[in-house]
Amino acid sequence: MRPEKRALMLPLLSSVIANVGIVLAQNATVNVDACPGYNATNVFNIRNGLKADLVLAGKACNVYGKDYERLSLTLTYETDNRIHLKITDPSNSRYEVPESVFPRPKSWDGNRDSPNINFRYTKSPFSFSITRKSTNEVLFNTTGYPLVFEPQYLRVKTSLPTNANIYGLGEHSNSFRLPPENTVRTLWNRDGGIPNGTNLYSDHPVYFEHRTTGTHGVFLLNSNGMDVKLQTANSGTTLEYNVIGGILDFYFLAGPSPVDVARQYAAVAGLPAEIPYWGLGLHQCRYGYQNYYEVAQVVANYSAANIPLETMWTDIDYMYERLVFTNDPQYFPLSRMREIVSDLHARGQQYIVMVDPAVGVRPGISKAYDRGQALGVWMKNPDGSNFQGIVWPGVTVWPDWFNPKTPTYWANEFQLFFNPQNGIDIDGVWIDMNEPSSFCTYPCANPSAEAISQTMPPSRTSPPPASTLSLPIGTSIPSLGSNLLKRDSMYTNVLNPPYTINNAGGNLSDRTAFTNVVHSNGLIEYDTHNLYGTMMSSTTRDAMAKRRPGLRTFVITRSTFAGAGAKVGKWLGDNMSTWEDYRNSIAGMLGFASLFQVPEVGSDVCGFGANTTETLCARWATLGAFNPFYRNHNVDTSISQEFYRWPTVAQAARNAIDMRYRLLDYFYTALHQAHLDGTPVLQPLWFQYPKDTNTYGIDLQFLFGESILVSPVTQENVTSVSVYLPNDVFYDFKSYAITNGTGATVDLSNIDYTEIPVHIRAPEEGL
Repeated sequence: MRPEKRALMLPLLSSVIANVGIVLAQNATVNVDACPGYNATNVFNIRNGLKADLVLAGKACNVYGKDYERLSLTLTYETDNRIHLKITDPSNSRYEVPESVFPRPKSWDGNRDSPNINFRYTKSPFSFSITRKSTNEVLFNTTGYPLVFEPQYLRVKTSLPTNANIYGLGEHSNSFRLPPENTVRTLWNRDGGIPNGTNLYSDHPVYFEHRTTGTHGVFLLNSNGMDVKLQTANSGTTLEYNVIGGILDFYFLAGPSPVDVARQYAAVAGLPAEIPYWGLGLHQCRYGYQNYYEVAQVVANYSAANIPLETMWTDIDYMYERLVFTNDPQYFPLSRMREIVSDLHARGQQYIVMVDPAVGVRPGISKAYDRGQALGVWMKNPDGSNFQGIVWPGVTVWPDWFNPKTPTYWANEFQLFFNPQNGIDIDGVWIDMNEPSSFCTYPCANPSAEAISQTMPPSRTSPPPASTLSLPIGTSIPSLGSNLLKRDSMYTNVLNPPYTINNAGGNLSDRTAFTNVVHSNGLIEYDTHNLYGTMMSSTTRDAMAKRRPGLRTFVITRSTFAGAGAKVGKWLGDNMSTWEDYRNSIAGMLGFASLFQVPEVGSDVCGFGANTTETLCARWATLGAFNPFYRNHNVDTSISQEFYRWPTVAQAARNAIDMRYRLLDYFYTALHQAHLDGTPVLQPLWFQYPKDTNTYGIDLQFLFGESILVSPVTQENVTSVSVYLPNDVFYDFKSYAITNGTGATVDLSNIDYTEIPVHIRAPEEGL
């Protein structure tokens, strides 16, 4: 469906930078490590830190722009376990992540006298290190690696221990522990599935480094595109930030335990939102349910198969010509949809639909477009016209979440369309395509023509059902403006920046909002692109709270930035029905629930794309029961994969849901504890066994909370699995048989396709 990408090179805005004398170095011969860096001058102490000027120490490198001659450094001991380091241009206002999007921590009780980590520095050339007070270990050290600070290129590099244990820097589908040699983590939110080694839907510029002596965390609060490079050479292992805008805004977290670091990061990024209890049940969705009757059939089929279904979902199929805030009057007539929702609610079940951010440009047909156009809430081109692209309804515009009128507009659309009295009374909402995603290839010179060539919106492929059919719910199973850019005029070229990050999508503007799109407050997408999904999440959560006052919201999103978990949950995007993606889903969950403080997370169980198999779906049904967010979902071009489609899968689902329901209060308590203090809901084994080096690379087993060890079978067509049992006492979840772990691998055999190995850790005080 997506056309082949085209490359386009735009000329530099040389008139803006005529006096700069830049060497635009897509220049492999430039050795950035040989740049002069800066000298620290005018250093003086403040009550809880220090301030300094940084002055260019020699002849400028001008690697990807003109080196700033003077910078300002502020170092703050915010708590005994958190250091905040900020480096920026003192002469001009540079972009920073807005406080309205990422509120900064307010509680400062730290001082320079009793911290658990210390900031040390060398004046000439300037370098700094973060050390742990209790062990005098160096945790972050820029010695020998000069700071580079240019309009569109910021570079900080630190040495690491050999074979360092680095986790985070998501979203990615890599192994949980990042290989310390030749790994590039690119952060630029992108709709492109979940291929390994590429940038995906979300931006979380935080990492945990673990050693036998302790764990610490490093968070760079910056929403611009960046490459973070892990490299190992003869000179040692390093981690290098290459950022294409903004400022350097670091938080260093002391730990010393992994759980301590998680809690300390939660204090910065925000504590996770609580979810309604029903959110922990089984969710069912599919892109491709053709009509209201098919939706009702699926609900009935789950009942007939004796598989507890908590929430039924509908993808964009319900919309009229894929227009948001509409329903198709022939395929999903409002009266029948209201009847379905009423029946679900009468049975104690819930209903969720998808809402995309892109609003189809259909004057007179899309009332949501008409109202938004009247208010002027769309993102703008530099000349003040509406920025347009292509999504499912064809030519679209996008809400500008920075526009002060947008929250009222969005909440009003929710009130109108999802009105309990005369609309579709949803219980939660699913937001997608919010990177933001566009189907238009850059430069997208003619969105209307390209929408026609892509057949957007797509036509229906089946006749509508009769509007008078009796719903089968509860029955037996059937047969199967240019001046706005002034603020960021230090950027020479936002469409083709001089440093090219390793974006798997190619040009930064390809299949998304262009980087020169302007927000109502003057900010541009070049800086704020990675915030779009999180801002939609926050505005949508507020809209749901207004239409259901007093009830906890349930919002699942695809694109996130740091701090999103304080508002919403997240699903891991468009995976495939493969054993590889089944395995990768575990590391993906651990990233969000253990590190990024987004605990309500899960993958599309049985896979979204391609055809699943009976054995894969059976295994995934059991693994999914230990995802905080448990949803079966797939695409219209694949075979149906509801759990009741195969006897083996149905039994696997019944067994797994039985285990999940017996643990439901435990799961809910874990989520509540995360909301209170950031304690991770899911944990890799090394979180609880931090001195056991054998656990550092394990990402096919995990702990739910501190006590439930999950060890799924991860290979095709086998009934055995080798699991690692640390030096601890474990009870088999079903038989209560005791196993004494010895810090070794144990082979488990005869594991039926309907089962999953689960153990309970013995309490610390022993038996």
